[in-house]
Amino acid sequence: MLRYLPFLLVLALWIYAFVDCLNTPEEDVRGMPKLAWVFVILLFGEVLVGPVAWLIAGRARRTPDGETTAEGRWVAPDDNPEFLKSLNKDDPKPDPKTE
Repeated sequence: MLRYLPFLLVLALWIYAFVDCLNTPEEDVRGMPKLAWVFVILLFGEVLVGPVAWLIAGRARRTPDGETTAEGRWVAPDDNPEFLKSLNKDDPKPDPKTE
């Protein structure tokens, strides 16, 4: 059973990189076009060059909170200062903190 473990690990990494590449939006792919990355992963997957190259150079970098570093991403309402300011405009009673 242990003699199959390295093969299964390589296969798992190969499949993960392939599916991750397919699910990544085109604007988040770095280095080459998405179709080129798919071919690199498929052609060089057995020797781990393709999947490792995708994970290191092809994926968009992610911040610790899981968001990509691309601009224009959706922001949660409680993290959006403009949304928080708009809450006070709708409230007819004054804010006790500002007085």
